[in-house]
Amino acid sequence: MEENNLQCSSVVDGNFEEVPRETAIQFKPPLYRQRYQFVKNLVDQHEPKKVADLGCGDTSLLRLLKVNPCIELLVGVDINEDKLRWRGDSLAPFMGDFLKPRDLNLTIILYHGSVVERDSRLLGFDLITCIELIEHLDSGDLARFPEVVFGYLSPSMIVISTPNSEFNPLFPSVTLRDSDHKFEWTRMEFQTWALYVANRYDYSVEFTGVGEPPAGAENVGYCTQIGIFQKNRGKATEACVSEQHDQHVYKARQGLTMLPRLVLIFHPQAVLLPHLPKMLRLQVFTTSYPSLQQERFFKLVLVNEVSQQVESLRVSHLPRRKEQDGERGDEPKDIGGSKAPVPCFGPVFTEVEKAKIENSPKPFCVGDKFFVPLQRLLAYPRLNRLCANEEMMRSVIADSIPLSSDGSAVVTDLYNYFDEQFEF
Repeated sequence: MEENNLQCSSVVDGNFEEVPRETAIQFKPPLYRQRYQFVKNLVDQHEPKKVADLGCGDTSLLRLLKVNPCIELLVGVDINEDKLRWRGDSLAPFMGDFLKPRDLNLTIILYHGSVVERDSRLLGFDLITCIELIEHLDSGDLARFPEVVFGYLSPSMIVISTPNSEFNPLFPSVTLRDSDHKFEWTRMEFQTWALYVANRYDYSVEFTGVGEPPAGAENVGYCTQIGIFQKNRGKATEACVSEQHDQHVYKARQGLTMLPRLVLIFHPQAVLLPHLPKMLRLQVFTTSYPSLQQERFFKLVLVNEVSQQVESLRVSHLPRRKEQDGERGDEPKDIGGSKAPVPCFGPVFTEVEKAKIENSPKPFCVGDKFFVPLQRLLAYPRLNRLCANEEMMRSVIADSIPLSSDGSAVVTDLYNYFDEQFEF
C-alpha cells in the first residue's frame, strides 16, 4: 500500500522517478500547478479583496496569489505547524516590492489551527479555497466542515477540489493517492455531497476540474474534481456570527518577516541593525507589503517618476539648444516646437495620450535653468495615474524637488557634468 501511494503521489505531483515511464500519466503542467492556476484564474475574474486558503500547506498557492493586485488580505490556515514555520518567510516582500510598490495595501497572515474550528478573524472573506483538503478529514471533521466554512464563515465564494476516484484505475497499482487520505470520492459522491451542502447553506455550485484524461478514457472525467460555490444574493444569512464574533482559536505563527529588515535598511539610524534578530523573534507572522496607499511609499514613487520625466525632457532638449544662438538672455525660450519626445526605450503613447501631452504647457528655459510646468508632467499617463491634480503633486514633491517661485513648474539646471561626458 505504501509503495502504491508513493507511485501515485509521484504521478500526480509531476515527479515520475518512481513510476515506469510506459505506464505513467504525465500532466503538463503538473497537476498541482493546474489546480493553483485554476484558482488564480478565478481570482483574476472575480477580483476578491480578502482571500483565505484553508489547508495552505507549504503556502505555494498563497505565493501565487499574492501578486494579484486586487487582493488586500491573504490568509493561510494549516494544522501543520512545521510547514508554516519554514515557509512563512517566502511570503514576505522582497526589495523589488519596495522599489515598485503595489497600488493597494496587502497583508498576509498565517494561522496555525484546524479548519473545523471557528475563528472570527476569517469572517467576511470574499473567497475561501480548500484545495485537496477534505479528503484528509476524518468522518467527524468532515461532518463539522460545512457548518464551519459554509455556515459560520459564509464567504461569498468557496472553491473545493478533491481527487476523482474514477480516475485512479489509470494509475499503476493505486487504491488511494496518498496514505493520509481518509477517502476519495467518485464524481457522483462529490456532487451529491456538494449539492446537499449548497442547498443547506444557501449556495449555488458548479462543477468542473483539471487534469484531462488520456485519449480513450474520457468517460472517467478530470483527475481532480472541483466545486465552485457562490453565496446566493438577496437572502439574509442565518449564521450565529454575533454569538461567535470575537472567538479567536487560531494560533498566529511566530516567525521572521522580511519587511522590518528592509525598512531598517532605509532608516538613517543604522545602529538598530545589530539588534534586529532579537526584534524579529518577538514578532507575530504578519507581513505587510508597501503600497501607494502608504504616504511614504507614494511620495517615494511620485518623486522618482517626476525626476525621471524631467530628466528625460531636459536631455531631449539639449541637441536643439545646441543649435540655437549662443546668446542666452533672461527671456524665456519655448522649446516645445517639436512633438512630444519618446525615448528610445521609453513608454509608447497612444494618439490620445500624445495629443494631451502636446496640448499641455511646454517646458522652457530662462538662462541656464530648465522649467517643466506641473501641468505638463500631469499630461504623462504614469504621473496622471499617480496624481489627481497639480495641487496634489505640488504638495507631495515640494520639499524634495526644486520648484519655481510660484510653484507651477519644476526647476533644474539645463546642463550638468554628465552632459559633457556624453557630448550632448
